[in-house]
Amino acid sequence: MRLTASPIAASALGVLVLAAAPSPAGDLRGYSADAAKVEREWETKFRAIPSPDSLREYMRHLAARPHHVGSPYDKANAEWILAKFKSFGLDAQIETFDVLFPTPKERVVELVAPTKFVAKLQEPPLPGDPTSGQQAEQLPTYNAYSVDGDVTASLVYVNYGVPADYERLERLGISVKGAIVIARYFGSWRGIKPKVAAEHGAIGCLIYSDPRDDGYTQGDVYPHGPWRPRDGVQRGSVMDMPVYPGDPLTPGVGATKDAKRLATAEAQTITKIPVLPISYGDAQPLLAALAGPTAPDEWRGGLGITYHVGPGPAKVHLRVKSDWSLKPLYDVIARIPGASAPDEWIIRGNHHDAWVNGAEDPISGQAPLLEEARAYGELLKQGWKPRRTIVYAAWDGEEPALLGSTEWVEAHADELAHKAVAYLNSDTNGRGYLSLAGSHTLEKFINDVARDIEDPETKLTVWKRNQLRAVATARTSEARDEARRRADLRIGALGSGSDYTPFLQHVGIASLNLGYGGEDGGGIYHSIYDDFKWYTTFDDTSFVYGRALAQTMGTAVMRLAGADLLPYDFTGLAETVGRYAREVEKLLKDTQDSVREQNRQIDEGVFSATNDPREPLVPPAKEAIPPYLNFAELDNAVDALTRAADRYDKALAKAESNGGAALAKPEAKALNATLLQSERALTIADGLPRRPWYRHQVYAPGFYTGYGVKTLPGVREAIEQKNWKEADAQIPRVARALGAETDLINRAAEQLEKLAP
Repeated sequence: MRLTASPIAASALGVLVLAAAPSPAGDLRGYSADAAKVEREWETKFRAIPSPDSLREYMRHLAARPHHVGSPYDKANAEWILAKFKSFGLDAQIETFDVLFPTPKERVVELVAPTKFVAKLQEPPLPGDPTSGQQAEQLPTYNAYSVDGDVTASLVYVNYGVPADYERLERLGISVKGAIVIARYFGSWRGIKPKVAAEHGAIGCLIYSDPRDDGYTQGDVYPHGPWRPRDGVQRGSVMDMPVYPGDPLTPGVGATKDAKRLATAEAQTITKIPVLPISYGDAQPLLAALAGPTAPDEWRGGLGITYHVGPGPAKVHLRVKSDWSLKPLYDVIARIPGASAPDEWIIRGNHHDAWVNGAEDPISGQAPLLEEARAYGELLKQGWKPRRTIVYAAWDGEEPALLGSTEWVEAHADELAHKAVAYLNSDTNGRGYLSLAGSHTLEKFINDVARDIEDPETKLTVWKRNQLRAVATARTSEARDEARRRADLRIGALGSGSDYTPFLQHVGIASLNLGYGGEDGGGIYHSIYDDFKWYTTFDDTSFVYGRALAQTMGTAVMRLAGADLLPYDFTGLAETVGRYAREVEKLLKDTQDSVREQNRQIDEGVFSATNDPREPLVPPAKEAIPPYLNFAELDNAVDALTRAADRYDKALAKAESNGGAALAKPEAKALNATLLQSERALTIADGLPRRPWYRHQVYAPGFYTGYGVKTLPGVREAIEQKNWKEADAQIPRVARALGAETDLINRAAEQLEKLAP
């Protein structure tokens, strides 16, 4: 199914297209007037170079064969990318690491009672799709980092397999202890499903793609449409990445040949129970064999069966056995040295490995990265010289566990802590709107970049198109008014799921994650059908949005690399952190109110958690009312941060007056050195509770959401898990990080005030 503009969106377009986009403050933030003029000239030349034809040929080559970690074509692609970088005139090399990457040796899923059924566990080649038949090179359908196991037990259906689903089962009087659970994809990251199942006593886990979420309910299935066919399977890692990503055996250090490694049994991030993914074709007989209560309405998928929860009479045999050897990684790193600030780095990355052929994930993002590098080569021939060093990275091993980026960051952590200005990431790319997420110190910057990029379909700027969509889809009048009036569109916060994670959340480097999409629905994610044929039939078929991504990313990298003064903004950060603080305070109040209401219902015997009268309910035990938490230290820290941000903004406005000559003074070098540390200030060395690898105090992947972000995670998750002692301890820790950021901003403001007295 292709997403098209709604009548509301069309109406909004007609109303708003005449309104000019809000103008950025000054010409280019961080540039003197003279430098901005030169920069814009180079950017215009750059944006004219990327070619859809080049992007198509890059994808054709890189997605021609399966190229998972450790495969021959993975290495061949890395060497091909290296040769391309060098042909563009860039200095480039391959950095290698050795990581634990299990691949399957034995996989069995079979229904042994009340009838017999053996799952195929295989995706068939499809006519007209030539690469889907490369079976000898394809990784089988499996979940990487599932522990080996051979178990037989009753089956229980657990919906999406998130903590709330187990609470619902408990109210139904159903336990999964000693059972194998079957969960559907979506609702959370896949690795959360076996994690929560094991915590509740399950001994095995199956994850399937339900057609309601990912199949014929959404539209025609491949090859007739873009959606997942009956036997399509989503491969993927189930490593417990919310604890730490990267090589399970070398947490916190680069997985070089001489690295000290844990024993596999000591690795915290490998699952506790065996896991396999299956298609909805294989899942249907298993689900149809279940009895027990009818599943709640919202648990029922798109299969033509009555969904029951179980347990039994369905009994399933699950066996998983893998090869647990080390595999090589090939990170391809290219550099353009900075002319006057070579020790300040702008880093741009996308991964090149895939589960199978990976045209959409990741080559749709890797191809624009190559085209950006080609364009830079052309500019270098014309005399362009970036102020700062530009580092381009084609990562290996992202799919299993962010392996290539994490090991590279861990190996270069000390150098990055002193040199890295920002990391700009992409992954998949499609047709539609520009997705913007990242550090809020870069919110204003990336909004200004988006104002300079033309959307290839509407010919509006991509910023204006995003604004119109925000107005048309706003759920409240307040949100609609904000989309119309706020100078900048809000960007999302980053959780995990791609290569920005080690940069932002471990080392504290301001990061952005960009990509186009929203009009490119499809269901071939992590399957053999994610290939050149599918992409060129159902996605960005003319590669014009690939060109748009190259233009967007390349402009952002150039602008960061050339600025006299690093273009961070702290007012957006302060406002956003203030919103997060209000959210966690409201979360506590809502939790208190919910417990009070639940206890009242229990006292009065009217407890109900469902609208389905057929559902037998076991009322929960009464809970103690959550205690008062003192948020004063957090509120005071937000206030101080806001004042410091305002001071810096006023100092910058003064420095930008009279053509911004103050920004070009030699003293700006020391100011940039201060600003470069601004994201680091938001980290704490010993990290978050139970996962010290994650150091950022504002953004982290959720312990029970995986990819999904938790903001002010130490406080928020403690409240969500009703760990009141921990919540009380985390509030001052967050305040301490905000205080460090405030001190840095005030120091930068003082330096800036001296530049423009």
